[in-house]
Amino acid sequence: MTTALVTNDDGIASPGLLALARRAQATGLDVIVAAPAGDASGTSAAITAALMPGAAQSGAVRVERVALDGLDAPAYAVHAAPALIALIAAHGAFDRRPDVVLSGVNRGANVGHAILHSGTVGAALTGGASGARAIASSLDVGLRPTEYAWDEAAGATVALVPALLAEAPGTVLNLNVANRPGERPTVRAATLAPFGIVHTTMTERGEHEVELTVAELPTSPDPGSDVALLAEGYSTLTGVTAVGDSGVAARLLG
Repeated sequence: MTTALVTNDDGIASPGLLALARRAQATGLDVIVAAPAGDASGTSAAITAALMPGAAQSGAVRVERVALDGLDAPAYAVHAAPALIALIAAHGAFDRRPDVVLSGVNRGANVGHAILHSGTVGAALTGGASGARAIASSLDVGLRPTEYAWDEAAGATVALVPALLAEAPGTVLNLNVANRPGERPTVRAATLAPFGIVHTTMTERGEHEVELTVAELPTSPDPGSDVALLAEGYSTLTGVTAVGDSGVAARLLG
């Protein structure tokens, strides 16, 4: 049986996490849920417990067994960033090492090169670097959502697992699902846009304070990119890789 670690960066109480875990279990996966005890959004691939409240000063990672509604699977609230959770899972922290890491379903899209900052994607990349196959799954809810297609996003994520298992260990996919409750997602292959859907501006306020403002990008996205296809109502799928050697050092020194 295929063992799946279900994690996220929104925290153990996230409805997207529960929807994904339930769907994964319903399709026959051996599910282990281990997610941050609180919100760990934007933690990228951080592998330190010190980022999270409740971490022991000794460097030990605090893990608490929890029960999730409607889920008959082991579940843990971990006082650590999601990438660290994926890392310790690969070392057997939750008894069985995962074959697949399912990270999500995130509240909000993770698109473009801005995925560098995503804890959702960071967990998937760390799982891939540890030898598992992985999917980072996000729901494109926009800035002011009134309803959420959690079940549709979870279904689209789990539907990719059989094909993913046929790929090489370390394969990582980034899935963004259009927020259309009641509709089956239409998934298109996409490139990574140069930027994300929104951008952050900083305004210094006084001597010791910086204020951040998030707004939608005013420019048109590149055709065929994840940002462009999401804007057209499609869900998007992109294969992503962890950090690698660009080869520039050899050219500079050669």
